[in-house]
Amino acid sequence: MGSQVSKQLEKRKAISTEKKALVDLGGSSGETYPGSDYRPSDRKNWMAGLSPEKLHINQIVWPGTHDSATNKIGIPMITRPFAQCQSLSIYRQLCVGTRVLDVRVQEDRRVCHGILTTYSVDVVIQELKKFLSETHSEIVILEIRTEFGHDDPPEFDKYLEEQLGEYLIHQDDNVFGKTIAELLPKRVICVWKPRKSPAPKHGSSLWSAGYLKDNWTDTDLPSTKFESNMKHLSEQPPVSSRKFFYRVENTVTPQADNPIVCVKPVTNRIHGYARLFITQCFSKGCADKLQIFSTDFIDEDFVEACVGLTQARVEGKA
Repeated sequence: MGSQVSKQLEKRKAISTEKKALVDLGGSSGETYPGSDYRPSDRKNWMAGLSPEKLHINQIVWPGTHDSATNKIGIPMITRPFAQCQSLSIYRQLCVGTRVLDVRVQEDRRVCHGILTTYSVDVVIQELKKFLSETHSEIVILEIRTEFGHDDPPEFDKYLEEQLGEYLIHQDDNVFGKTIAELLPKRVICVWKPRKSPAPKHGSSLWSAGYLKDNWTDTDLPSTKFESNMKHLSEQPPVSSRKFFYRVENTVTPQADNPIVCVKPVTNRIHGYARLFITQCFSKGCADKLQIFSTDFIDEDFVEACVGLTQARVEGKA
């Protein structure tokens, strides 16, 4: 018992030290970078506001959500706090400016996060299609994967093609150098990551796992995650020469060795430091490598932080 208490005290001290490290870093470097003062007049149509004829796919800093379809997961007030990573619906996330969705499914096509489940993936598709019908120039990356420990939904690739066929941008390395205008009216890059089923082939309407990469660091320590994100990002090629999407996630994750296991209070340790991370990307010389930037509980400021840097790239200021 005494040993367990001692470990908890050490963990709390480590968390406090790491939170202070980020506060101090922000105080010394600030949160100003090219485009940091830009505010889109319409977040629902922010890509259209940056001119589809000018905006190249590899210039975009894509605001993304982690475990996107978890707003209604589990049982409210009982299991939901342990798995909920977003409070907004898929449609509301897209309207606020999200352009990368991370959706996990199990064999029966229900969305899940670990052992907890929520609505059918049909809800995700319907809300995405609603958003697409209300906009004209917004490109969305939809990543759907079979959750760890689960089996693939049968013939899921055919389901995605049937549901999104008219919108799907086919898997093609040349897409990265194209403008949005050159891809329209196609609007969705759908990355399907099965666990056992065959991966999408080159040239097909779905994209394979190798086109969306990340380096997940499973920790609840905010400075550790911040520095790990920076290290892995610095090792990537610049977006101008990259033929895949690379994601950095501004999140930390509850751990079994800590009594705080609800997502929101844990991820809040890093949530407010998105602009600091972008600032540090410039300081460390890897701002030209930042591409997909995802978060839990996405908000307007996070979206604007990404859109501002995108605008600066379009204007040749970053």
